[in-house]
Amino acid sequence: MDAKKEEKLVVYTNHDGQQLSEDGDNNRSLTTNPNIPFWRIFISLILLFLNYFLAQYDKFILSYFQDDVISSLHLSSASYGLLSGYATGIVYALLALPTAFVADYTSARVWVLTAAAIWWSLCAIFQGLSHNFWQILLARIGMGIGQAPVEALSVSMISDLMGRKYVFFGASVLYVGVYIGEAVSGQIAVAFARTGTPWNTALIAIGIVGVVVALLVRVFVREPKRQISLVMANNLDYQGPTSAIVPSRVVTARKDMLSTFRYIAHMESFYVLVLSAGFRQLGGNVFGYYMPSYLSKLYPSQPSLLSRYGIIVGVVGSVAVLAGGLLTSLMWSRTKLIPLYLTAIGGMISSVFVLLMLFSLEASHGNQDRGIEILYGTMSIAYLTAELWLGAVNSLVALLLPPRTKTFGLAVWSLVQVLIYSSGPEIIGLALRKTDSTSSAYLEKTRIALAVVISVGYWLAGVGFLLAVPLVKKDLAGQFVEGRLRWGGRKGGFFAGGCVLGALVVSLFTVSIYYKA
Repeated sequence: MDAKKEEKLVVYTNHDGQQLSEDGDNNRSLTTNPNIPFWRIFISLILLFLNYFLAQYDKFILSYFQDDVISSLHLSSASYGLLSGYATGIVYALLALPTAFVADYTSARVWVLTAAAIWWSLCAIFQGLSHNFWQILLARIGMGIGQAPVEALSVSMISDLMGRKYVFFGASVLYVGVYIGEAVSGQIAVAFARTGTPWNTALIAIGIVGVVVALLVRVFVREPKRQISLVMANNLDYQGPTSAIVPSRVVTARKDMLSTFRYIAHMESFYVLVLSAGFRQLGGNVFGYYMPSYLSKLYPSQPSLLSRYGIIVGVVGSVAVLAGGLLTSLMWSRTKLIPLYLTAIGGMISSVFVLLMLFSLEASHGNQDRGIEILYGTMSIAYLTAELWLGAVNSLVALLLPPRTKTFGLAVWSLVQVLIYSSGPEIIGLALRKTDSTSSAYLEKTRIALAVVISVGYWLAGVGFLLAVPLVKKDLAGQFVEGRLRWGGRKGGFFAGGCVLGALVVSLFTVSIYYKA
């Protein structure tokens, strides 16, 4: 190899002998405290928020217009479950890895995010133009390709835009997009129903706006310098930088990717955190896709239900996620573990109020007016307790990961979660496959399925996050698993878990395709 093509790297070595390499280029140097003007942080957050909000919007359309989508495209319950489950979930999960890796490797997170946003915007338009199952399936698969890196890229950049103490609140602003999307969808659903406007009009409009926002992201958002991780900040055993010579950028990229997997595998907490988050998202995903249509059927005499449902989700959900981020930031100097407690305890409490939502009509002895009051009250408490977690937990994970490859690490984090929570719509769709969507039996089966899946998901997540507390403490102290991982221990456990998850995905996806056919 020509010596002139060799590159000089800065290598950080922790007390376990693991190496995290950083290019010597000043544009890729690490910073201990970002020094970015407030106005640029503000503009970046707003644009990242808008892009993330729009990227999530198609699933809200499928949720709020479920009956219209099923009837206009002549879908079965299994087909709808496929569209809202693994049809995009598998693509989303797998494509997030290479796109995130390219973003880290090239230090071009903004460019990758812009390209992804333009792509998913076009696919949203194609969804709106679909006339049958296969057309919308292909459009949603394409949408999954564009959506894949959006969350990881956004959280990664936010974690470098501001000091570690404030990252939690910044990321919470991003996740407000989830709840604003619900609120806007509720209003659109009511307005469209009154005017007879078809559901696909909203998707076409969102696609057009998405292209505009993508261009604004490229113009106004700048690539921030990488911020040191929590492990680096808390671990005085870090040595370096020292010089090292590597043959080429390709070899460096390969080593960085493998070192990220090794880093994650040696973390004490990662596998517990990601499984817990996956189960938590499982409950939330099923809630989002099936609850609006279920409540509409439960309360047919309440024409404004979807509008008020959307307002509660938008207002209470936004307040909750911002409160979780703000509380974590305020308590930062005292403890780094607030996100885990908020998620665990909040989800467990919320599950009780979700059950009251589902059985609100029975609780009112069949009185629709009284039942709707119970529904709105319990729903507000359910969202207030359950939605504290998104910004806080994802920020904590981002700050635990190695700076250079944190986007790739976040993509791995998202991949496992997506494969877990995408199973929810598939399972419910299969459970409802032989039931007429207009029948009372369909309503009863939906209620039972929602009660079981949401409650189990929230409680498994709660127990998991509490079990992760001592493990996160070890990781913060740099006390990773030492030595080479062996097949008879942790390495074998990771492999077995991956096989089980893969088998679940393949089985559910194959069965859904079979019943569709």
